[in-house]
Amino acid sequence: MQKRIAIIGGGIVGATAAYYLSTLPGAQHLKVTLYDDGNGQASKAAAGIISPWLSKRRNQQWYRLAKDGADLYPQLVHDAQLGTEVYQQTGTIVTRAALPDLEALDALAQERQKTAPTMGTVQQLTAQEVQAKLPLLTNPQAGVFLSGGAKVDGGALVDALLTQASHKNLTVRRERVKLDQDENVVTSLGAQRFDRVIIAAGAWLPELLVPLHVRTDVRAQKGQLIELAVKDYPLQENLPVLMPEGERDFVPFGHGKLIVGATHEDDKHFDLSLDAAVTADLLASAQRLMSGLTDQNITGVRVGTRAYTSDFAPFFGPLPEHDRFLVASGLGSSGLTTGPQIGRLLAGSALYGGTPDWRNYEKPLATYLTSSLA
Repeated sequence: MQKRIAIIGGGIVGATAAYYLSTLPGAQHLKVTLYDDGNGQASKAAAGIISPWLSKRRNQQWYRLAKDGADLYPQLVHDAQLGTEVYQQTGTIVTRAALPDLEALDALAQERQKTAPTMGTVQQLTAQEVQAKLPLLTNPQAGVFLSGGAKVDGGALVDALLTQASHKNLTVRRERVKLDQDENVVTSLGAQRFDRVIIAAGAWLPELLVPLHVRTDVRAQKGQLIELAVKDYPLQENLPVLMPEGERDFVPFGHGKLIVGATHEDDKHFDLSLDAAVTADLLASAQRLMSGLTDQNITGVRVGTRAYTSDFAPFFGPLPEHDRFLVASGLGSSGLTTGPQIGRLLAGSALYGGTPDWRNYEKPLATYLTSSLA
């Protein structure tokens, strides 16, 4: 007997869940339908750096989730046969202007490497050595290089995972859906009943859960980044990514494409319009690292909507008092790092059931989800 599973949201969590629901043992007995209209999706707009190991966040649950998410990527990339245009482990450089800060960063890296072998080698670099690894820079700072760091194109990753799942048991519906108080998914074809529903709708989760009388601690945040055409160095696709102190992230891809960003705009919420002032600010950040850039180098602007919680931590798991539903949200700017691990865990729970214990990764769901009837 086929089991019917719906996924609401086709970003990094939903796409990864769909992929695993097409490959895990027992997937042949599933019929999976994913709903997403694509409007404002954070993952589609994102180009991310997979390098969580030097984060100064005190939330150890988040760090374990992010570390395990980074660890999952090589296996996911291998199993899904993803190309270097999607994901590439090229190393990460994190810079500091002051020598004491650089020494402290290096010490942190050496300590965390003991429990995170995926970090690869750790190397302290002078400004000249940073420039040698990343010749696009004309104003380099000294930094710490982690060979295990990687870059990922969020849109390409989501598309690749959904395409593979669609060859097996996934149907993608490009539409926006709702829930009703009877726990149905309300689609353009009417109310549909599913055995399990994974809701991975990011910042749109609060409005989806209103019919179920659930309040959600999630807010929307606008993010923008720019694409630049730069000199195409030989083997540019192998250049490391840069997390510069005081500036926007610097992510070189192949064929002379450089991505700079992203912003964190709390007051813009679901606004997807391009903002010339923000574009100019992103360009100015790039210019402080690389001279000679002008607005003529800008080839595109990406805009998306992230989901954040009050404590900046993600949450995921079974929706209290609604056993057929699994939810995930609040991934923020680390969504491309934590999202695949969350999607994999939710897929396993949707397929096999049970009561998973994810306390190692998150606070109790009651921290973020409360009844609106109370």
